[in-house]
Amino acid sequence: MTIGNRYRITILTSRLIRMEYQRNGIFVDEATQAVVNRNFPSVEYSTLHEKGRLIIETDDLIFSYDGEEFSPEGLSIEVKATGKVWHYSVVYGNSDRNLYGTARTLDGADGGIMLEPGIFGENGYAVIDDSNSAILDEDGEYVSRRGEGIDIYFFGYGTDFAGGLRDFYHLCGQVPMIPRYALGNWWSRYYRYSEKSYNEMLDKMAQENIPLSVAVIDMDWHITDVDPKYGTGWTGYTWDEELFPDYKRFLSNLKDRGLATTLNLHPADGIRAFEAQYEAIAKEMDFNTREEKVIEFDFADKKFRNAYFKCVMNPYEDDGVDFWWIDWQQGTKKGGSDIDPLFLLNHYHYEDRKRNNNRPMIFSRYAGVGSHRYPLGFSGDTVATWKSLDFQPYFTATASNIGYGWWSHDIGGHMMGDKNEERLIRWIQYGVFSPVMRLHSSCSEFFNKEPWNVASPYRQIMGRYLRLRHKLLPYTYTMSYEAHVYGKPLIQPMYYKLPKEKQAYKQRNEYFFGDNLLVGAITKETSKELRMASINMLIPEGRWYDIFNGRVYTEGRKNLYRRVDNIPVFLKAGGIVPLSLGEGNGVANPAKLKLLIGAGVDGEFSMYEDDGISLDYEMGKYAITKLETKFDADRDLTTVIIHGATGDLSLIPKEREYEIVLYGVGNGTITVATPVISTKDGYIVEIEGALNFENDYKKAAFEILEYAWIEIAQKERIYDLVKASGSKKECEELILAEDIDVELKDALMELF
Repeated sequence: MTIGNRYRITILTSRLIRMEYQRNGIFVDEATQAVVNRNFPSVEYSTLHEKGRLIIETDDLIFSYDGEEFSPEGLSIEVKATGKVWHYSVVYGNSDRNLYGTARTLDGADGGIMLEPGIFGENGYAVIDDSNSAILDEDGEYVSRRGEGIDIYFFGYGTDFAGGLRDFYHLCGQVPMIPRYALGNWWSRYYRYSEKSYNEMLDKMAQENIPLSVAVIDMDWHITDVDPKYGTGWTGYTWDEELFPDYKRFLSNLKDRGLATTLNLHPADGIRAFEAQYEAIAKEMDFNTREEKVIEFDFADKKFRNAYFKCVMNPYEDDGVDFWWIDWQQGTKKGGSDIDPLFLLNHYHYEDRKRNNNRPMIFSRYAGVGSHRYPLGFSGDTVATWKSLDFQPYFTATASNIGYGWWSHDIGGHMMGDKNEERLIRWIQYGVFSPVMRLHSSCSEFFNKEPWNVASPYRQIMGRYLRLRHKLLPYTYTMSYEAHVYGKPLIQPMYYKLPKEKQAYKQRNEYFFGDNLLVGAITKETSKELRMASINMLIPEGRWYDIFNGRVYTEGRKNLYRRVDNIPVFLKAGGIVPLSLGEGNGVANPAKLKLLIGAGVDGEFSMYEDDGISLDYEMGKYAITKLETKFDADRDLTTVIIHGATGDLSLIPKEREYEIVLYGVGNGTITVATPVISTKDGYIVEIEGALNFENDYKKAAFEILEYAWIEIAQKERIYDLVKASGSKKECEELILAEDIDVELKDALMELF
């Protein structure tokens, strides 16, 4: 640390530097909204004063400063590995080809929006600005900073995205574990449900075999028909007894169905005189109720906040509300403080929900750097168009650049747009391979996403994908643990693992989904002639298997075509993805598992399980089941080892059955079932089969041609070429030479 008259420079790591300039000479050592821990291991660096400048050199950076108020001429940092130099600027990230982070909300978005800076840039560096965020005092209260000044952090991590994120999380706080139920299917709709109609809807979901884990009740749970003298009905805390005559019974029934429950809050209007809790809160606050004045919402006021939790939130939580949907849309000013009320809502709601050893979760909009400490994120009310769908994969993956890994979108779009069931299916397919799968829509009678209101074949595809989402729980929940412990977001942009590949930075709709899956989200309409839609994908080195059609793919960039019933989802060689074979609602640790395994490379996966809802995992109360695959090329043998589980075995079934699906051997896949085995003892399975190096291109070509709406004569002519070819290479050359539709030719080229 180097301190001058009005500046302080702190070398946190060899690639992370804090720079402060305070006109009053008072520096901030407290935690802030963004930064909670500046205690890093000591780092070696040299310091010298040369020609009126302070020069600090670490293994990775050269810092140069003239000692005056920060300016582009007076403050610069060179990244040694690239020779790129950052000069101080009031436009911290965007002036230096920032790779961006995320945004507060997608409210009203019809397509893309501008994003805030992240901690990475194409020049190998980025800066986050903490100058104006509040500080946390010794009483646990966020208060405004003292005086004006500059407080910024330089991240010079080049393309070491994993290292940059690890240090970001060290600085700004770990990603907490989320409850297991958050990773199932959520049902949400802005609709005037009653206890009766909501239960009828859930009964229909069960008949459709649609598993759910979270029941969302939008604002009509509370009284909305309010006397105009009190204002509007958006804010409310008193159950509407006409719709829910016995709300405790309703909440209890949801629990019996295996569902967690969240209620929507619009808290801005405070506690008004008609609310059931008005007198109780007034008593806590010594508030005179004679004139029935509103008890103003002010989350910076500890007295109000304590009364709010004690009299409103906590009793409903005790009745069965698991978490709150904090639907704050009123901007950054409200109450007697200049601190963003959204941040205060997120922080204090999250902390309060820890009572009784409950694992906290909120559902709220992003409130700036550090918001990853309060999952989950509600991205807001998007317009239901192809443009909105097309933006969301990029938006979600890019948020990892500011450590924000748990966005939840209104799957299918929230409002306006038009009715398009193909787009709904593509959105659901993306939603299944996104952090949170939450169907939601506006209150329009014509905005229906219930499966029974969706025409065939979309209805059947919708059900298949929603069931797949629940099956993915053992995989996604393990990835949530890795995000918590190792700082690895579930969704990662392509350039995280292909940093030297320029094209990786342009793959907006392709991303890694956990350690072992690569996803291509299709976000455009189907070709009317080909009856398929495509996505351009960059396939990394090695062998990759499409989990839906079993085809093998190798390194390269190509357009991939799929019917509306599938998108490209690739499992890497050596990858293991555990799926639950349990049925129905709820998210219990399953007694039956399916293992998807990519043949050809050794691999392992440590499946994480705990009770899913408490903080006991912090005390080591969890179980790990190591799954391992070994490939012997000389013997054409794949050995799958299910190790005995370790840790707290009381949390998992005593016995399990496994179904093993091995991709890339024989004619495509081999499936083997195990007997019932003890989870503490483990089991070994040997599967014989040579690696499959070629897809059945003739069969695949026939399927493409047969499905397309083109002239029969053209189909016959092309397929005759395919049948007559002696090899895949010859077939490729013949089709390339043919004068046929470019899109059809492109689809056939995928096979080669």
